[in-house]
Order: sequence, then structure tokens, then C-alpha cells
Amino acid sequence: MPVIVNLDVMMARRKMSLNELAAKVDVTVSNLSILKTGKAKAIRFSTLEAICQALNCQPGDILEVGP
Repeated sequence: MPVIVNLDVMMARRKMSLNELAAKVDVTVSNLSILKTGKAKAIRFSTLEAICQALNCQPGDILEVGP
């Protein structure tokens, strides 16, 4: 079962650009882009927590398990 990353959906709901989120989370734009496109193999809990704080959401809003 693949893990689906809905980071782009949450960013659109919060009207936040990739550059703005990268600055708030203190992660490079390229690393966020890799995560956003679903090409990342892993994510640190600290990074996930920072993304959730910046987007005011829960981890389940960003990550889901597909069929």
C-alpha cells in the first residue's frame, strides 16, 4: 500500500506557496518539492511536526495510505 502525500492540497487550502512553507519550516524548497511530489522515501517526525504547525493541520491531513 503506497503512502499518498497531500501536501499540495493542504498548501492550497492555506494559500501558502512552497517558498513560504520552506521558510517557515526551515527546510529547503527542493526537499519540500521531493516530499510534495511523493518521491520522498522518509520524513523525520520533527519535519512533519513543523509542517503541521506551519499549515495548522494534523499529520493525517498530509499523509494517507492508498489502496
